[in-house]
Amino acid sequence: MANADLTEAPQLYVNREPVFPRAVTGPFRRLKWAIMAVTLAIYYITPWIRFDRGPYMPDQAVLVDLANRRFFFFWIEIWPQEFYYVAGLLIMAGLGLFLFTSVLGRVWCGYACPQTVWVDLFQHVERLVDGDRNAQTRLWNSRWTGSKIRKRAVKWTIWFLISVATGGAWIFYFADAPTLALDFVTGQAPFVAYATVGILTATTFVLGGFLREQVCIYMCPWPRIQGAMLDEQSLIVTYKAWRGEPRGKHRKKAGAEALGDCIDCNACVNVCPTGVDIREGQQIGCITCALCIDACDDIMRKVGKPRGLIDYCTLADEALERGGKPSVSPWRRIIRPRTILYTVLWAGIGLGMIAALFLRTDFSVTLEHDRNPLFVTLSDGEIRNGYTLRVNNMSGDPREFRLGVTGDYVVVPEIQGDDDLSFVVDANETRKIRLFLTAPPWFDMPERFDLRIWLEDAETRERAAYSTHFRGPDQ
Repeated sequence: MANADLTEAPQLYVNREPVFPRAVTGPFRRLKWAIMAVTLAIYYITPWIRFDRGPYMPDQAVLVDLANRRFFFFWIEIWPQEFYYVAGLLIMAGLGLFLFTSVLGRVWCGYACPQTVWVDLFQHVERLVDGDRNAQTRLWNSRWTGSKIRKRAVKWTIWFLISVATGGAWIFYFADAPTLALDFVTGQAPFVAYATVGILTATTFVLGGFLREQVCIYMCPWPRIQGAMLDEQSLIVTYKAWRGEPRGKHRKKAGAEALGDCIDCNACVNVCPTGVDIREGQQIGCITCALCIDACDDIMRKVGKPRGLIDYCTLADEALERGGKPSVSPWRRIIRPRTILYTVLWAGIGLGMIAALFLRTDFSVTLEHDRNPLFVTLSDGEIRNGYTLRVNNMSGDPREFRLGVTGDYVVVPEIQGDDDLSFVVDANETRKIRLFLTAPPWFDMPERFDLRIWLEDAETRERAAYSTHFRGPDQ
């Protein structure tokens, strides 16, 4: 028998045990309800909010306009050359997660992560159709009867409708929502819209309805990143073993007075959406949703014990409480070098982006010197250089611009197809212009010299400049 055990291959994976969390009430459950309502409302309603930008602009408040390569967020408009704003927002989001994790632990996973929000919604639907934990367990273990088929059909239909709404809401961020909705239901929307809705519907249905905690434990890398960011001052859901152990049923019998406060009721395990037993310590499956705190506090109230056997607590405070000492001030836990650094970086990037938004002009210029040929010698001896000028009008009205050139040497500008140096750029458009600079033949000039191309708004006199160079023959 011993030899058989030695030759048996180790088991790397185990079959998934279905998790049916029991319904619970309490302050953290109400907080999760509120956050779920707010986040889902933001996601589903935002594409339908209107914002008047003028006659030449889209009136959707939040719009990722891929066709015209622009991003609108209420009064803010981001062009492709301003993608650094999006990069800044992503960096701020990352630093914000680092900050909240260092102070509040896995608060993102427990309350605001899309996987958590949609799984929570699906579990409430499941509870509504199948019943609470015990009823769901009995139904799972029962044979496929007419009642079971009916309940599965109803539940999966509701899950499917939620999934379709989820995928449908996503595509409305990329086009005018009312127009795309009409085209979608009449079969006139682009194929990519139907493909996107199909993919997001499938992923929401499968991840939210069936994989659930498997996503958090095995698929998502963020729990492992957060685990490396926590320290003894981070607020986490903690079982106070010094108070709860040895656990056991508090019956009136010899030795009952030596037991801890934990009555081994498993209420904390039964309400956990990932099936974690928090009494075994911190685990990667614990998303710190705090539902076990609500469940344990309710049991402690019923048995006449003080709340907080399971509670939000730092490891440092837990060690102080175990030694009978008072915990430190919450401000000392929050204000420490690590959190100060995250806050300074986060605020610095945010203030820099705000300043850049207020200081930026609503038009920009890019200039490209012709590479082949670098210059052309005309029949009368003049030297001509060619350039491609791109002018972005980022305002909601057409604008007229005038062009000028300054430098150490005199050159004559000329716009291809125009008799003068003024031109109009339509609202929210980029105009491409061919520009020629010509140097007279009667003076000696270096092979290369610098100059500046000036562009001035004819109405506001606002100016923008671009530095370039002029090339000639080697003297």
